[in-house]
Amino acid sequence: MPHIVVIGAGITGVTTAYALLKRGFDVTVIERHRYAGMETSFANGGQLSASNAEVWNSTSTILKGLSWMMRKDAPLLFNPLPSWHKLSWISEFVAQIPHYRRNTVETTRLAIQARRYLFEIAEDEKIDFNHERRGILHIYRDRKSFEHAASVNGLLREGGLDRYAVTSEEIHAIEPELHGTYYGGFFTPSDSTGDIHKFTRGLASACERLGGRFIYDAAFERIAHLKSGVEITWRSTKAVDDSARSAASNRIAAHGVVVCAGTASRAIANHLGDRVNVYPVKGYSITVHLDSEQSRNSAPWVSLLDDKAKIVTSRLGIDRFRVAGTAEFNGFNKDIRANRIRPLADWTRDLFPGIEMTKVVPWSGLRPMMPSMLPYTKASRRPNVFYNTGHGHLGWTLSAATSEIVAEKVRQAVAGAG
Repeated sequence: MPHIVVIGAGITGVTTAYALLKRGFDVTVIERHRYAGMETSFANGGQLSASNAEVWNSTSTILKGLSWMMRKDAPLLFNPLPSWHKLSWISEFVAQIPHYRRNTVETTRLAIQARRYLFEIAEDEKIDFNHERRGILHIYRDRKSFEHAASVNGLLREGGLDRYAVTSEEIHAIEPELHGTYYGGFFTPSDSTGDIHKFTRGLASACERLGGRFIYDAAFERIAHLKSGVEITWRSTKAVDDSARSAASNRIAAHGVVVCAGTASRAIANHLGDRVNVYPVKGYSITVHLDSEQSRNSAPWVSLLDDKAKIVTSRLGIDRFRVAGTAEFNGFNKDIRANRIRPLADWTRDLFPGIEMTKVVPWSGLRPMMPSMLPYTKASRRPNVFYNTGHGHLGWTLSAATSEIVAEKVRQAVAGAG
């Protein structure tokens, strides 16, 4: 039975491990944290959103980004300090503008395919992840943004998505707890939400039941090629006692390796002589604990996307409400900044004034984003190495499909080698 190592136990790594196990591979997952799903798969917006498949590669995005540069609370914040990584990523992002239409349609199709896989996995493995299949409601405050959404809707429909326009009255009928006045909206009844962290942990346990092995507290060091495959070297970061950590390197041989390391994938690719231009785009969220009956009754069950604020919401069970948004181009900075969290809290108070904001947990994560906004699911120039990374803000939405794509490439490569 061929042995494949997966680097990374976020949503992409765990779905990849599962897809490989289902194809009969022996699988080992290496993860630098103590548990699965502890970085970008920990507290994202929660939306499984084919309706959010529009790529960002447009002139309007660039103009908005420039106009927001002096606002610390802007939905998109760009640190003007230059770096070669940032400049190369931006130039490639701009070069993808002519492919905006094609990439949006392709992402939509992939998202629809992905949710079918994910729903099947959850049912087969009995994973409870606070899944709510109540649709996603996009809300627009003015005519111009609504008309742009109507043009995007044509691309989403071309990709196979059923998403239709709703009036201001219909918006409040779909989600009665929503306050405010809106020009109009679009509703996607087939979209859904769920807790990405609970799903990732649940699927990791399912992988172990199927025979997969997880090595936690394992910091990747290098990949070396052997005649029969690859050798992965990693270092344990688990505390040996109160003052020391293991400095010894460990090695594991395999027939192949799949890099699912999120924002760290670029460094691993550089080590192998590949170019995978992933950039870390920071996002923020708050999880509001609905401890009182008033808060539980005042929080929405239908998932929302506010186009002007670029904020999304998810109801995670009876007693949690997730609010997420913003995109920050600031390198590998993971700081949770008060001036980035405050707009999320203020938005919640304004649109849902009955929610008591007494227990709010902030979080930030680095989305691994390619300039094309499409996930990177390719083989390395080196033999027996594959990548599944670069999903950006749609990792939760797309991972179940990209994992199938990469697992099939691994199967074909191993079968061809045999």
